[in-house]
Amino acid sequence: MGCYPVFWRKKNSRSQVVQLDQDIPIAGNVKIYSSKELRKATGNFCPGSKLGQGSFGRVYLGKLNNGEKVAIKVLSSESRQGTKEFLNELSVISNITHHNLVKLHGCCIDGGQKMLVYNYVENNSLAQTLFGNSRSGIRFDWRTRVEICVGVADGLTYLHEEVRPPIVHRDIKASNILLDRNLRPKIADFGLAKFFPGNMTHISTRVAGTLGYLAPEYAIRGQLTKKADVYSFGVLLLEIVSGRCHTDPTLPLDEQFLLEKVWTLSESDDLESIIDGTMERDFDTEEARRLLKIGLLCTQDSPKIRPSMSMVAKMLKGECDVSEKIMRPSLITDVMDLKVRTVEPIQFSLSPSMSPALSSSLVSTLALAGSTVVESR
Repeated sequence: MGCYPVFWRKKNSRSQVVQLDQDIPIAGNVKIYSSKELRKATGNFCPGSKLGQGSFGRVYLGKLNNGEKVAIKVLSSESRQGTKEFLNELSVISNITHHNLVKLHGCCIDGGQKMLVYNYVENNSLAQTLFGNSRSGIRFDWRTRVEICVGVADGLTYLHEEVRPPIVHRDIKASNILLDRNLRPKIADFGLAKFFPGNMTHISTRVAGTLGYLAPEYAIRGQLTKKADVYSFGVLLLEIVSGRCHTDPTLPLDEQFLLEKVWTLSESDDLESIIDGTMERDFDTEEARRLLKIGLLCTQDSPKIRPSMSMVAKMLKGECDVSEKIMRPSLITDVMDLKVRTVEPIQFSLSPSMSPALSSSLVSTLALAGSTVVESR
């Protein structure tokens, strides 16, 4: 029989039991909110309180009775993966705490609605503030960018090496890195995260994530390891230094893919030309070149060559040298090259900058790998 998590909530001096018939264990210390409480907190989810929207629902700013501001993630009833994602996110994040991860307050499973309540992070996501159409007026100077990179690396190191069992996030990208009032990064959205057993070389699983950040061995063969997060982080690192999205279809073909462009510039010893020009000369050129090389190391073709996240964090902090032996990174630019052994359609999200024609091609071409756990030998 499956495990049926049970939630308790006090109401009118009586205990109310909420039962979810899902085979995912949930920690019992999660606070349960009623849909009435959260409707009141958001002004009945009025459009003015909406913070953003993703493939699994919408996020609203709410103000609780005690005056505390929170971010309320409302799962879409139209999402096929909604319930599973909701329970998975709750299961993964309910018992972990780190200053570079969003903090979960509780959830709501009342009235057929499923909602997660997080602490409110004031400055939205990197995607919206760094290279989005944000009107926030935030200026990302060089030191701030380095600290954001270090913070995300520290958060991933915690997930990979300090949590037991380790957690692979599977969807590290700019829109899932939130910034607090001091521009400190918080890794968000654990709906696709997976626990990674310590005795496994890799897990063969359904492919899920965001194209452009997906490690090729995972996208093509469904082989998931911690190094899939390292690859995604490498792409994110290049984005933060360059100030541009991983893919830009408005540019000439040889300029569209950031990773490919950085590699080309690395070969011609011209990495400084990709550094975000909005900083003018407000940066350390050698340090910027070093960060770009770390990004290339993180995106190497073989997962075994990519550094661990703890090693990445040390390199970012200047505590160890960056290897000069960098080979051409692995990059999927043509999805027609993917040869995946399955029949189910892939679950992933598309970059906002991706063209409709390419999006349609991706949806019809990509596929999922099977669900098999491969043990180490």
